[in-house]
Amino acid sequence: MAIKGQKFKTYSEELKMEAIRLHVEEKWTYRQINDHLGIQDQSRMKRWMRKYREKGEFGLLDQRGRRKEYLDQERYVHS
Repeated sequence: MAIKGQKFKTYSEELKMEAIRLHVEEKWTYRQINDHLGIQDQSRMKRWMRKYREKGEFGLLDQRGRRKEYLDQERYVHS
């Protein structure tokens, strides 16, 4: 549960793609990737992998709030 005033760690799309690449191509474990890239949340890689499998690279983009343009609008899924 979030605490009032709590700051959440955010990760760049480049770091997310590097983490995915290490897992898919190099066959690194989630723990190895977390230690190597300094990802603190243990389940973060599982979430990124699930989003990557469902939507590809577009799934890793921060989709909070309204955006004027998305990189690939054809693949944007309205909720």
